[in-house]
Amino acid sequence: MLYFRQILILLVSLYTVRVILDVLGVEDYGIYNVVAGIVSLFSFLSGAMASATQRFFSFAIGKNDTEQLKKIFSVNIFIYIGIALVAILLLETVGLWFMNEKLEVPTDRFDAACFIYNFSVFTFSATILTSPFMAIIIAHEDMQVYAYVSIIEAVLKLGVVFLLMYVEADKLELYGILLFIVSLINAVIYISISLRKYEECQFNKFYWDKRLAQEIVEFTGWTLFGQITTVARNQAVTILINQVFNPVVVASRAIALSVSGHIGVFANNFNTSLYPPIIKSYSSNKKNEMFSLIYNGSKLTFFLIWIIALPLLLEMEMILSIWLKNIPPDVVLFSQLAIIEALILALSLPITTAARAPGKMKTYELTLGIIQLSIFFVSWVVLKMGYPAYSVFIVAIAVNVVMFFVRLFIVSNLIDLPKSHFMVKVIFPVLGIILLSAVPSHFLQKILPESLLYSTIVAMFSMIISAIVMFYIGLDVHWRNKIQFIIEIKVKKIFKIGE
Repeated sequence: MLYFRQILILLVSLYTVRVILDVLGVEDYGIYNVVAGIVSLFSFLSGAMASATQRFFSFAIGKNDTEQLKKIFSVNIFIYIGIALVAILLLETVGLWFMNEKLEVPTDRFDAACFIYNFSVFTFSATILTSPFMAIIIAHEDMQVYAYVSIIEAVLKLGVVFLLMYVEADKLELYGILLFIVSLINAVIYISISLRKYEECQFNKFYWDKRLAQEIVEFTGWTLFGQITTVARNQAVTILINQVFNPVVVASRAIALSVSGHIGVFANNFNTSLYPPIIKSYSSNKKNEMFSLIYNGSKLTFFLIWIIALPLLLEMEMILSIWLKNIPPDVVLFSQLAIIEALILALSLPITTAARAPGKMKTYELTLGIIQLSIFFVSWVVLKMGYPAYSVFIVAIAVNVVMFFVRLFIVSNLIDLPKSHFMVKVIFPVLGIILLSAVPSHFLQKILPESLLYSTIVAMFSMIISAIVMFYIGLDVHWRNKIQFIIEIKVKKIFKIGE
């Protein structure tokens, strides 16, 4: 259900970016991304809190402790409100100062930039207050509910695009207002579902547990540090590019990150469904079950993104020419490099989830956070030395490779995960899949002429061969039999419906 949801959202999002780029223009699109990027620097708050909330919810559900669930929810609501207030204060003081004094925005568009900034703050506030309700839905593994609400959000954003096309107003300002309205509707839906469906979400009694609050804040504090560094490696580098180049280059980077981000969400969604069972298996001391989830989850997470990433890597220019009316400079290369980075990150996601199971985040987040910060500083040095804009993507790829092995080493110590088993069961099959699917696909691309028809053939061939290789090399006998059984059941149901 999550995969279907993401295919639909991907199609809507690709169309949305194309129209918005056309309606706003490259310059306004670049302005929006760099201004909204300041607010996005604070997105680590909702990300860290959601991660912490899910961990504590899933842990309590794994122990079947309803009273603890109620306490966790109540304490988290107080913490979320406090964090939202602090974030708004910082955004409306330090953030506004930075935008006024440091950002390179054309003079005639500065008022519109200030307007969009304030509405980005409003949108962010609605998002952060929605997070605990989204987390409880995921912890209960109600993925269909999560998927349906996300589809509604995507449809609303599609409606925003059509309104932009037909309403006479400053398009940049109108875009900010409409996105805020969508975030409010999204918040109302999540909160209403949670209040109606889950006993622990009722507000008839408030709990406050100082020890529990300290535990959540400590866990969240280190997770916050990790989220800060994650945001810094994207948004801070975008601001850095704005300082060195121009809004057109920023727009090219924004499009590339949009492409890789939408692809990466396929992996993130699957990992979202892995989060509760991994935490629950740890809390109930079922380590072998947890290791199996990590091994198979890592492979499947990579498979789900690779089957889409390979045709994009091969035919990026053709796909972008169909998607966008006017392709900004460097966006093809930017997008290909961003996808490579997303592939490396996807392979790490189940390990990252497993790291949160014991609740001991200090060593993990501090070590990886420092390594992540090096992406920004190395990028700054590289750009100051006169290297082109795409070099920041090269830096990110290299650092992500280092982070993968550091992450594996730390998590193996936290939960006794055998590193050698992970290499044999995950890394070697993944490398085999890349080699056996990419080489023949690239060879076919080289021997065929350039045209939409032949690009389609290459894309379909790469997806088919990837699926075949994944099935016979990526999956073990147990998983192959399991998938064959599921397919047989689905086919029988289809034939019964036909009868």
